[in-house]
Amino acid sequence: MENNPSFFKKWWICIRPFALPASTMPVIFGTVLAVTYGNYAFKPGLFVLALLAMVILHSGANILSDVFDFKKGLDKEPNPVSGGVVRGIITQKEALRASAILIITGVSLGLLLTYLVGIWLLLIGIGGVLMGIFYTTETRLSLKYHGLGDLAVFLNFGILGALGSWYVQAGELSWIPVIWTIPMATLVIAILHANNWRDISSDTEGKIRTMASILGDKGSQAYYGFLIFGPFVLILLFIFLPLLLFKSIPAMPLTFLLTLLALPLAIKLWRLAKKRKTSKNPMDFIVLDGKTAQFNLQFGALCTLAMLANLLITHLTV
Repeated sequence: MENNPSFFKKWWICIRPFALPASTMPVIFGTVLAVTYGNYAFKPGLFVLALLAMVILHSGANILSDVFDFKKGLDKEPNPVSGGVVRGIITQKEALRASAILIITGVSLGLLLTYLVGIWLLLIGIGGVLMGIFYTTETRLSLKYHGLGDLAVFLNFGILGALGSWYVQAGELSWIPVIWTIPMATLVIAILHANNWRDISSDTEGKIRTMASILGDKGSQAYYGFLIFGPFVLILLFIFLPLLLFKSIPAMPLTFLLTLLALPLAIKLWRLAKKRKTSKNPMDFIVLDGKTAQFNLQFGALCTLAMLANLLITHLTV
């Protein structure tokens, strides 16, 4: 138990800030994509509202998840990335109240954005909020506990985040943010899987089905490798397949090759994962989800930089 942390530190721990790039990077990328590729005028006020709404909703979902994981006995001991309930710095009642306040606030911002932008944002937002609420619950609809957590974060913190932020800037839908965000969304699954891989024993004991518990330890290693290396393959396919075979489909700009700068970090994570049983520092595996979140942040930043670089090159060559 923590010894009387300050109000700020207590709630900072509870929202699990290390995970927030998973939800904020798609918003940033979708916005930059709309402005640089779609040539829509940048609306900074709407961008700030969208980013703030995503952060607040994600924080509320994180706290809610901590409550139900603790009640199910899945979180028994604090680890470097666990929330406030298992640490004993907030009660379950406080956590539920805080989660409700955050989710209601986030939904309110979403409704304001819908009023300012258009009805499609409401439909995108409803899907995201429902997945956030039912990610961990005591009902049969719980996504995490029935092997659907990976799909939920892929959609919520990848596809829907990018599509929604594109729509906020553009006022219309497009398949471009949906497809081009898939590599980044895959890494969000990697963050969750690293967490679930570490927790296979406790999840199995609690009769919780995650992809990690379904695949087992060896299968989880292969799946993790697919999740952290797959995005590089997808980037290359999105760049070169349209150029070589499907010329009617827009190709990703060549500047997305910048994402290869993140490959050394992926290799480092893969080595840590492979040495999980023999490493002299067991913490390497325990904090693999946090390190994967850092990788996701780096990869997402490079994707955003790629779009900005493409815009610069386009202007210089015109």
